[in-house]
Amino acid sequence: MSAADVYWYRFLEITGRDKDEKCAGDINFEAKGFVGDELLSLVLTGKKTAVFTSYAAYEADNEPLPVTGELYVVLDRSEKPRCIIETTGVTIIPFNEVTWEMAQQEGEDENLEAWHEKHKEYLEDEGSVVGFDFVPDIKLVFQEFRVIYTGSL
Repeated sequence: MSAADVYWYRFLEITGRDKDEKCAGDINFEAKGFVGDELLSLVLTGKKTAVFTSYAAYEADNEPLPVTGELYVVLDRSEKPRCIIETTGVTIIPFNEVTWEMAQQEGEDENLEAWHEKHKEYLEDEGSVVGFDFVPDIKLVFQEFRVIYTGSL
């Protein structure tokens, strides 16, 4: 059993949830210019409450989109479970319609222009690997979340 599984079952036990409740998966946060643990720190302090992902990446991986109410175990860069988050909203939005209010929820950028620059570069890099071209109205998955558990193993 993985550390994420142990953490999940401990969370279910401590919170009194149904022992058959399913975890949507484990995730870690990465971004250009940040190491995963810096982003994790933003999550744990409540400064990061959302993430953007390209819709094309979900399609390429044949992966279902996140759903409101799903729970994920968040791992640090050494694969140690650090918290559990709950998805509180999922919106499909074109890149060029992202507002500063939305971008601020990622907790990483000083202004919308910096957000656009960083994400455009990321999407261009990802597109060269996954097989899509960046266009200003490329669809993004905007996933909002909240931390619901921060216990230790």
